Amino acid sequence: MTAPTYPDDDARWNALRAKDRAAQGAFYIGVRTTGIYCVASCGGRPLRKNVDFHATREAARAAGLRACLRCKPDLDRETLRWGVVQTSLGLALIARSDAGLRLVALGDDVESLRGDLETRFKQARLIPDTAGLAADLAAVATLVDHPEQRPDLPLDALGTDLQKAVWAALRRIPAGRTVSYADIAHAIGQPKAFRAVAQACGANPLAVITPCHRVVRSDGGLSGYRWGVARKRALLAREAA
Repeated sequence: MTAPTYPDDDARWNALRAKDRAAQGAFYIGVRTTGIYCVASCGGRPLRKNVDFHATREAARAAGLRACLRCKPDLDRETLRWGVVQTSLGLALIARSDAGLRLVALGDDVESLRGDLETRFKQARLIPDTAGLAADLAAVATLVDHPEQRPDLPLDALGTDLQKAVWAALRRIPAGRTVSYADIAHAIGQPKAFRAVAQACGANPLAVITPCHRVVRSDGGLSGYRWGVARKRALLAREAA
């Protein structure tokens, strides 16, 4: 991975104006008029003449600045790499931590997918790295067309214990089969928790990797799908063929 660099104050100022999430934690912005320091993606709009740049939080504090309450630059920030690939059902965006895949999302345009990524991980440093994630992106694109080929990818989805239990149960559903929310509730040993199961399916962050599209209503109806019912219908049709 090659992270963006900000070699001079002009580059840092441009990152500030763009609210560049890749610059999150790469340097810090000191605002002399307010006495605070921020990260580049902070929503503030200081004048250039009032801004200094600091390489570290320690340097900003040594200059007498205090942490911004809005962007919380004193927090340790996780780095997530992300990239986008074209699939036969639209675009897929993946985001990966050092431990594994944190997000696989489906959509129709990069800006909407990126906006969802930034909303989900507000405090993370987000590094575009399509080249470095080429193997993972190819595996996800292949899985869309060939669901029987389960890629051996490390996963790092964040959730509650119940959500993780549901997601693990979903990954045990073979391609070509559908189950109900009640079936999953029984599978995780909580037969009365079918509503919580439905919520966990809706919160699934790993499209196609964790196949929540294989869960349908007890009457066989498709129910909802975060990435579009049309995609759910298409995925199930492919798996039934």
